[in-house]
Amino acid sequence: MTHTAQPTAPAGAANAVPSRREGAILLVLLGTLTAIGPLSLDMYLPAFPAMTRELGATQAQVQLSLTTCLIGLALGQLVTGPLSDRWGRRRPVLVGVLAYAVLALVCAVAPNATALAAARFAQGFAGGMGVVVARAVVRDRHAGRAAAKYFSRLTLVFGVAPVAAPGVGSLVLHVGSWRAVFVTLAVIGLLLAAAVAWRLPETLPAERRSTGGLASTARTMRSLFADRAYLGYALTQGFAFAGLFAYISGSSFVFQDVFGLSGTAFSLLFGLNALALVAMGQANARLLDRFSPRRLLVTTLLVGTVAALGVLTGALAGSLVLVAVTLFVFVGSLGMVMPNSTALALDSHARHAGTAAALMGGVQSVVGALAAPAVGLGGKGSAVPMAAVTAGAAALSLGAVLSLTRSR
Repeated sequence: MTHTAQPTAPAGAANAVPSRREGAILLVLLGTLTAIGPLSLDMYLPAFPAMTRELGATQAQVQLSLTTCLIGLALGQLVTGPLSDRWGRRRPVLVGVLAYAVLALVCAVAPNATALAAARFAQGFAGGMGVVVARAVVRDRHAGRAAAKYFSRLTLVFGVAPVAAPGVGSLVLHVGSWRAVFVTLAVIGLLLAAAVAWRLPETLPAERRSTGGLASTARTMRSLFADRAYLGYALTQGFAFAGLFAYISGSSFVFQDVFGLSGTAFSLLFGLNALALVAMGQANARLLDRFSPRRLLVTTLLVGTVAALGVLTGALAGSLVLVAVTLFVFVGSLGMVMPNSTALALDSHARHAGTAAALMGGVQSVVGALAAPAVGLGGKGSAVPMAAVTAGAAALSLGAVLSLTRSR
């Protein structure tokens, strides 16, 4: 017997069915809010080598700014999720996106790697406020397979960020320094704040909002941790994200410093892998008509784990082709892992969708944050540290879903 999401009615569905045009606008807006994470993490990747030189920092010190940003994303979600259950969805996300834009400018004037890491923590916290609300809005409107399909469609928008971000970063670097990348992020944040104020509906009516305080939030989180299936799917996604983050944090150095690719070639390769993630997300939406979310999740995790082991084999052999091909498969597999694990985790927690999404996002970000220093501690001149962390995370993700999400 296995745990599967039941297509329960979404208790927080919108009061009126949106038109096709309004639905498309909302999809793009929620996808963009979810993409704050990859935008923040990926756009300045091509600048890493230049940043180490200009800031007089080591590879590990520059990668620390990725880690602090992820920790900020985790805490931002953990704080904002329960608040959105109490205050509604619009106010927290609007405050968060505006703060994100301001803090991007703070990052742009950071004088050293330590100051940059601190500013990135605050920027990540603000960005996490938008990410968690986007997931909660989806659960307010959809459940079961419908939620998994919607999260898959979000991948189409979400996937544009890692496709475009490194390329945009490279273009910005042609006309300015790495600091101009953060100015660009500030502009994006301001535009997104305007879009939220204009088009994001309130999907949590006042009568459904939580009225409890910190004690009530603590009880809700304890009940989530006690839900073995929820915890299993949250860890599944967290470990999968750790594998992705090991690739994100290490790939710039691996492909440019170890294998000798140019910044432009790296951006193209990075974008191709992101396209694989998008394509698999759209395939997932169609396959859900025939297969359950859990079956698709387990199958894809098996494929991803085999691919991650291939990355490790290629790194040990010093083979650029094998590393590139197996990374393509691994990153693509996450296009099915992320939407299915998210929908399965949230399906039984409609009453506290914000808190459930926050805890899941916090687990994802904290586990992912541990991947970057693990990759950086391996030192320069080898692809093995990145590959080893990726393979280990993929195996743990598969182990979590197989061991924790089976019914008792």
